[in-house]
Amino acid sequence: MMTFRQLASAAALAALGLGLMTPAASAAEPKRTTLQAGVDAIQKTGPVGVLAQSSGPRGKRYASAGVADRTTGEAVNARDRFRIASTTKAFVATVMLQLVGEGRVSLDDTVEKWLPGVVSGNGNDGARITVRQLLNHTSGLYNYTGDFPEIASVDGFQADRYTTWTDEQLVGIATRHAPDFAPGTKWSYSNTNYILAGMIIEKASGRSWQQEVTRRVIRPLGLRDTLAPDTYSHIPGPHLRGYSSFGESRPAIDITDLNPTAAGAAGAMISTTGDLSRFFSALLGGRLLRPAQLAEMKTTVRAAELDPVWPGARYGLGLMEIPLSCGGVYYSHAGDLPGYSTRDGVSPDGRRVVVVESTGDGASDLSTEQAESDLIQGELCAPGRK
Repeated sequence: MMTFRQLASAAALAALGLGLMTPAASAAEPKRTTLQAGVDAIQKTGPVGVLAQSSGPRGKRYASAGVADRTTGEAVNARDRFRIASTTKAFVATVMLQLVGEGRVSLDDTVEKWLPGVVSGNGNDGARITVRQLLNHTSGLYNYTGDFPEIASVDGFQADRYTTWTDEQLVGIATRHAPDFAPGTKWSYSNTNYILAGMIIEKASGRSWQQEVTRRVIRPLGLRDTLAPDTYSHIPGPHLRGYSSFGESRPAIDITDLNPTAAGAAGAMISTTGDLSRFFSALLGGRLLRPAQLAEMKTTVRAAELDPVWPGARYGLGLMEIPLSCGGVYYSHAGDLPGYSTRDGVSPDGRRVVVVESTGDGASDLSTEQAESDLIQGELCAPGRK
């Protein structure tokens, strides 16, 4: 999912919620340095472990710093898996747009058409919200993670980390709140949108969103280290362990194991830097969507809510568009869960991809974000890599 990792304050975190994304920081020309130096700069701001991959026509490079496991002291490895949080949304949006391309769903369909009565009460009306508005976060629906004790504190997490949540329960948390605005009138990131998108995928396909992501994306691309789990609480195989204090003045706890139903289609997936690089390259390179659907995905609306960290950011259908400091734009979908932070940058043609993962809470200010942004922008802007 994504939290706009400590974007400005605990209040901002609660508003933006788990599994959001944290924008990258400055529009200034980034320092051009080696990939390892960029990773070291991130790690110095506070993360426990950092892993990066930079890919392009000349091949791929890895760099790492810190440890994968505080208890064992095991170093970060390029093949380590991690929770990708809201980067999941790019996979889910891809599946939805494939269904659109097949004529099985329309972006102008209402939520009510597919999920009668699910979005109702307290001013919420699924008949006024379209699939497009779910995917680009213009529905106005309250972000359920803003009222979700599991991510609000250490004690809340410990109490519910193994709880199985249904999609209906998560949507119910959102609809007990009034909408934030009328559908289509503003932009605001809400994980509720993608919980509903996952439910619509199941109605339209007859399979769960996890099964469809696996069948349509993971297997065709050979993403051997990518998983779309249902209730399984562990990360199998070599992986990065996550640590978080949930903003409290107490030691960070190991949060690696949790029931992924808390995030669902908004942020439950697990992957690696290598698999994410392959996915984004295939997506932007036109190998997963028909031209018309890829154009829809890249049709963006202004996302001013992200300006404190990503000045000028825009949001499409499960894909962000961010100004590139050396000119042009790049595409991205970051992801945050407590203890895990995924950042990525992809050139418009998919030929250049940078993926960065860090564990732990990072810095309480924006220095971790700035260092991650510098690395991504520096790699995409470096001579011969643009």
